[in-house]
Amino acid sequence: MAYDTDLSFIYKNPTRIVFGVNSLRDLAAECNELKCSKAFLVTDKGLVEAGLAEKVEAALGKLHVGTFDECPQDSGVHIVNQAADIAREKGADILVSLGGGSVIDTAKGVAILLKEGGKLEDHYGLQLFTRPQTPHIAIPTTAGTGSEVTWAYVVKDWEKNQKILCGDDHIIPNTAILDPVLTQGLPPRITAFTGMDALTHAIEAIHALQAEPITDIMAFGAIRLIVQYLPTCVESGDDLFARGQQQIAATTAGIAFSNAQIGLVHAAAHSAGALYGVPHGLANSILLPHVMKYNMDECADRYALVADAMGVKERGMGDEEATLAAIDAVFALSKRIGLPQKLSEVGVEESGLGQVAELSLSDGAIVYNPKLIYESEQVMEVLKEAY
Repeated sequence: MAYDTDLSFIYKNPTRIVFGVNSLRDLAAECNELKCSKAFLVTDKGLVEAGLAEKVEAALGKLHVGTFDECPQDSGVHIVNQAADIAREKGADILVSLGGGSVIDTAKGVAILLKEGGKLEDHYGLQLFTRPQTPHIAIPTTAGTGSEVTWAYVVKDWEKNQKILCGDDHIIPNTAILDPVLTQGLPPRITAFTGMDALTHAIEAIHALQAEPITDIMAFGAIRLIVQYLPTCVESGDDLFARGQQQIAATTAGIAFSNAQIGLVHAAAHSAGALYGVPHGLANSILLPHVMKYNMDECADRYALVADAMGVKERGMGDEEATLAAIDAVFALSKRIGLPQKLSEVGVEESGLGQVAELSLSDGAIVYNPKLIYESEQVMEVLKEAY
């Protein structure tokens, strides 16, 4: 899957990134930079109990007008609607999200409703808006989703029992504050699968149909950082340097896939998550090497570059041999950090694989997979290997 000689592309990264230990202290200044004075915090109860939400409220000071802390692991359309109603009552003119991808995606939906009105169901789709949405500062407490710099959001429609992928360039967060201190308390298992989520973003950005030179550079850099620092983050969670490097990797991978797009791994992971509640990063971790094997006849040259970034490409290796080395390295990394290797280990029922495959076909990510997928049997081939 080499570049065509007539390659052309558009690259976009509008988010202002504020990185550093204790960079949370810059939050009020960043609100002022956006000329906003009524900040509404979106978070979850776990971060309230951990005392992190209180730190954010203190950093906001008099700018803080309210907090919504009802975000679940997989946020829902109804959650976004509820949060927006409260934020509107508080007169919010800026959103601050504190949490993982589910929290940040909830705030993206709220940003739309505060500007456009209605319910989130009225705004399903891609690239629908013609004006900037409500300003949003994202403060990730995991280092995986990259949602702090992406144009997409995923929420679950509980009535349809389906994850909805929507997005627009106008909802990319204005600012991302990356403070390694805020990820120190992340449990090892969550550190592990959110880190593998970031690796998936980087590798899918490399094989996706909109891959281009700038995103390649960012994705390769992210892979190198993840391979080097994710095990340390899992094994020594208080290591602030490793935590910071993993944050940079996750954000860089997020920028890469936000431009290059993703593929079958995410389509199937969204579907397994919707039907069986498998955490998104964990589903990605399990599916990634199997999708790479499925795609290798279309993009072995790309996966050979992944092998190089992971440090497993040896002199004289051909593309196919290097691809197999990269696949083995993905397996080895997920095993080292203690993650399950099969869908059968995370609650997915064998009898439901067909439903996961069918649902995957309707996921927007699948159209960017390097190998054309047009029927559920193709997805089943991967799911059976991963089961």
